[in-house]
Formats: sequence, structure tokens, C-alpha cells
Amino acid sequence: MRTDLITTSTSTSTTTAVATAIGVVRNLGILAHVDAGKTTVTERVLFLTGATHKRGEVHDGTTVTDFDPQERDRGITISAAAVSCRWDGHLLNLIDTPGHVDFADEVERSLRVLDGAVAVFDAVAGVEPQSESVWRQADRHGVPRIAFVNKMDRPGADLDAAVASVREKLHPVPLAVQLPIGRESGFTGVVDLVELRALTWPDGPEGVEGVQVGEVPAELADEAGRRRAALVEAVAELHPGALEEYCATGTLAGGTLRRALRHLTGDGQAVVVLCGSAYRNRGIEPLLDAVAAYLPSPLDVPSVRGEFDGGVLERAADPEQPFSALVFKVSASTTGRLSSLRIYSGTLRKGDTVLDARTGRTERIGRILRVQADRHSETDTAVAGDIVAVVGPKAAKAGATLCAPGAPLVLEPAVAADPVVTVAVEARRSVDSDRLAAALARLAEEDPSLVVGTDPESGQRVLSGMGELHLEVAVEKLRRAGLEVTVGRPKVAYRETLSATVAGLVLRHVKQDGGAGQFAHIVVDVAPLGEPGTDGFEFRSAVTGGRVPQEFVQAVEAGCRDALADGPLGHPVTGVRVTLTDGSTHVKDSSDLAFRTAGRLALREALRRGGPVLLEPVVEVTATVPPDSVGGVLGDLAARRGRVQGSDPRGGSAVLTATVPLAELFGYAGALRGRTQGRGTFTTRPAGYAVAPREQ
Repeated sequence: MRTDLITTSTSTSTTTAVATAIGVVRNLGILAHVDAGKTTVTERVLFLTGATHKRGEVHDGTTVTDFDPQERDRGITISAAAVSCRWDGHLLNLIDTPGHVDFADEVERSLRVLDGAVAVFDAVAGVEPQSESVWRQADRHGVPRIAFVNKMDRPGADLDAAVASVREKLHPVPLAVQLPIGRESGFTGVVDLVELRALTWPDGPEGVEGVQVGEVPAELADEAGRRRAALVEAVAELHPGALEEYCATGTLAGGTLRRALRHLTGDGQAVVVLCGSAYRNRGIEPLLDAVAAYLPSPLDVPSVRGEFDGGVLERAADPEQPFSALVFKVSASTTGRLSSLRIYSGTLRKGDTVLDARTGRTERIGRILRVQADRHSETDTAVAGDIVAVVGPKAAKAGATLCAPGAPLVLEPAVAADPVVTVAVEARRSVDSDRLAAALARLAEEDPSLVVGTDPESGQRVLSGMGELHLEVAVEKLRRAGLEVTVGRPKVAYRETLSATVAGLVLRHVKQDGGAGQFAHIVVDVAPLGEPGTDGFEFRSAVTGGRVPQEFVQAVEAGCRDALADGPLGHPVTGVRVTLTDGSTHVKDSSDLAFRTAGRLALREALRRGGPVLLEPVVEVTATVPPDSVGGVLGDLAARRGRVQGSDPRGGSAVLTATVPLAELFGYAGALRGRTQGRGTFTTRPAGYAVAPREQ
């Protein structure tokens, strides 16, 4: 289906031709709560664009992007997968991201290199917990989005309710540009409110046929007119250019409305909402048109910023600029070690030598690959705006900046979240110990949210990750690689804070052992940052008169940060505010080292005096259960120290929400299945830390 939403002028000029080529690129991700249908949306996109010749199905294990054996066995997306396709003259570089909370770091690294996203919502459930989490991640990265309300053919599907949940829970201005034709199993198409036309997908002998364009059904004409008028008014309120035409004519032409929607999407003021049923192949063509029309190209986003030697540098999406790219994923494949990267500026050619700006190491690009999930096609060049994989770099890790050796800069990487669950992992046979160490190192390289370490008490090798499922998947990878391993009981990552303010703590650090001495005198106030469980650390100086020079103030802060690593209870410290109020120096013996030591000792003493409090990670649990199982499930949550927050009916089921300590949720999936005869499901999302019983 072609809608001529964007026209580009041709020119004999090389510059114009290059700009046009980059201008038709769309780098986008598919974001959603688990089971909202994003992988099915991706499969239908690939099929309709001709990138594949057969529709893949999640339940059959035949999807392109869920190519890992565990993804097919479990029916969920575990790692982000990149694919490319073409639609109406546009090149779409698409990344299908995981929807499970345990793999949120994959979403974070993908969003760092994307220019736009499609957020997929369930038409019955609306905004679900992980939908909200990935939306907030996209907010942090400033990624423009459009929304696709999927599963409109399900019983209980309601576009208006889904749009209302977007408005209430995510707080953008949702602008629905379609009206459904038919309800639930009778859903056959949509009314395009921008052009006031009907788009339908009639059933054919081999399933749903292609889209048909026609007149708006007579029974929906009045409703479509009212909804378009409401859409026009909402756009005019937000867009000055549209307001001018609206005041002059009382309406907006289709072209004006599309341009205004593109502008509002790009600056995040509003979210265009479409609907359909990906499984039944309905609504995908207009979704693709909306991606081309409303999401930005690499030319539409601000120039990327990096740092080098203390200065800030900018690089535009221009093949003539010095080369710069960010590695967002590292993986092993049959073709070798693959580094997936987003090129922000310049041109990359096969055989080029590039610089890893963080390590100073030069790397040679052996091959450049266009990626289609687990399949690759080789190319000789890639330019600004491209997402490709390269073979050759041997040491570049996720988050590394690759750039031209003569024009170095360091791009900001995605930040990996701190692990919350740890298990001990040991090889069953001592001869496999070295193989296990190498395999764990490879896992951590491919997934930076996995951390490999050693238990200081037992000396066991430990693996830390974002949740029970995350570690279960990692261990299964080891076993499928031929390693026999034993796994200990999961342990959560505790934190600690102080319960009371310690004011006026004086610390004098004096050391004299023959040579130059050490002298530092500081006075600090140490207080909780907020309620117990508040995350973070703040340091401020209230010293006047230069009694502590600025360089020593910075050393005190560094010392305090050192002390956060291990508190009186043996866990990392969080939720603390330190204020340096006074101090003094010695003309010869004061140094950065002396004041750093004083800062470390002062905070440790304050934590001991302030009544250390143990904190444990808690998660928000959303369980969907049959109504006759509500009592048993609520009782089980209470036994797990859960605090029930609500119970709401939804489509013949009950949706229970509770905050539960993560340590109490190990094995909960089996317990919930047992209490609901296999009909209950649940999802979780991090909810921070809360005070734990001292016996932990």
C-alpha cells in the first residue's frame, strides 16, 4: 500500500543524493510488555515488505527474530534482534526488543542507538507494567514513538480504553488517527481519520487478503466525522502552524494534519495511535505508512555529541564527516565475533582501521554485514545512519566508541543496571573449570547486565543478573554448550542505609611515619537522603572562607564514595547525603590522599553511629488469575510478605497488584500455576528497595 505520505526531490548533486538516501532511513525499535504481540508485529512487517516469504508464528517457533533455541522453546524474546526491510521507498532498520523485565538491559542498549520506536499495546489490557517501564526508558533517551494497539480481534478489545490508559499512565497526549470497523472477532478494518477512508482486510480462501481502500461505511460516517474533528482540534491546540489554518478554515487539510503529527511526534508532545490485529494480518500496512510518515530519519535528530580531552564535540549524520559509531551489542556467531554498531557520522569501508576511543586500541574492520536476525549479507561500505554488524574488532565491548583514528571522540554508552540476583555456578567436573570460566566471560561480554565474580566467603564463582529468569537462561546456555554445572540457590543483592542523621562528626586524620605526613581535618553532617529505600548518593560542601580548598573537597567526596562500597552490615550503601561543613589543612602534610582517607573514614563512622538499616529489593507483581483463585493467591502473596495494592476485574479474570520482596519470589511461577490450575500468569517490574528484617 502506497500513500505518498512523504515526497523527496531528486537532484544531480551528490550532497542532495546522499541526504535523500539518509532521509529515507528509519531506525526504530518495537517495544512492548511481554505477550503484547511485538514479535508477531515484526513478522508481519517482514512479510508485507517482502523481506520474508512466509509468515512466522511465535507458537510454532518459526519467527525470524526469535531465532535462539531458548526463545523458540520459551515463546519469548530474550535478546534484541535487528532486521532490515524496505517500504514505500524507505529503508527500515528494525530492532525487536524483549518484553520481559529481566531483559530490560537489552531494551536500554537498543534505545541508545534508535531514532524512533513503535510501542505495542494489548487492546484488552492496555498499558501493562512492562509497557510502562520500556516507555520510561524511551523517555530517558528522548526516542519519539507511535503506538499500535494490537489484538483488536480479542474478546474485550477496546481502543478507547487502551488510549485512555496511555493518557493516564504514560502521560503523553494520545492522538488516535483510526476508528475500528467491527468489534472483537468482527474486527475487519479501520477508518483512516486523516483521509476519511476505510481500510479493510477481507478474509480470503488462504486467510486474510491484502488491504482494500474504500468509502467510510455509512453507519460509521457520523462517528468518523466527530472523531476527525476532535483529532483536528487536539492537533491545533498543540501545533501553532496547524492552529493558524484551523482558525482560518475551521478544519485541517490532510497534508497539514500529517505534517503537524510528524512534528508533534518528533518533539514528544503527542503520540499517534493506530490499531489492528497483527496475528490476523490487519492494520500492518497503515502502521508501516505511519512509521515512514511520522518517525524521524537520522537527519531529523540532533547531531550526536561526544567528548574528548575535556571538550564536547558534535558529529552530524553526514558521510563526509569523520567516522564515529557506537557498539551496542557483541555476539558470537558462525561468522565470528560480531560487533553490532550504529554509525552516527562518516563512512565505514571494509578493511578500514578504526580507533576504540575508550581503550586507545586500533581495530581493523574485516567484514561489514547487513543483519537479518541470525542471517547476514556482506557489504563493502556503510554510511551515517546505518545499523550494521562488523567482523574484525577483537576487544571492543558493548558501549565502545569506534571512530576515525585522526578524529577521536567518546560517545556516551548505555548504562547497565546493577544486578539484583546472584547464584553460585560451579563445574561438576574439575577438568571443566577453565571451560566454565571462558564460557562465563563470553556470556558477560555478550550481555553486560550479567556480572561474573567470586564469593569472598566461600570462594565460589558467582553469576549475577537482573532476575531469576535472566540467570536461568544464562545457565541453560552453559548447559547447551556442553558444560555440566551445579547452581546454588539464588540470592538477592541487599543494600543498606542509615536511619538517623549524624551531625557535626569530626574526623582528624593524622599520620606521621618518617617522611611526608598526612593531615586532614573535616567536619561532616550525614543524613538519610529520604525515606528508607531511597536510592542514590548526594555530596555537597558548605565550607566557607576557603578553609578546605576545592581540590580537597573533591577528594573528600571521592573518599565518601569509596565508603559506599561496603557498609557496617557488609552490603553496598545507598540513600545517603553528606554535607562537608568545616575543616582545616596543614601547610605541608595535607594532600588529596589524606582528605580522601578522611572522607572514607568519616562516612564509615557516621554509618556506624547512624543506625545501619538493611534494605532488600522489592518488585511490583501483577498477577492475572481466575476469579475463583483470588483468595488463595492473595493469601500466598501475604505469606511472602507482599503488600497487596489492588484487585481489578479484566475480561473474565482478576488482576492483582502487590509489592513483594524479590527474595520471596523464587519459585513463584510454579506456586501460582498450582494455585490456579495452570491458568494464572504474572509479571514483575523493579520497585526499588525497602527495609528488610534484620535477620537477613
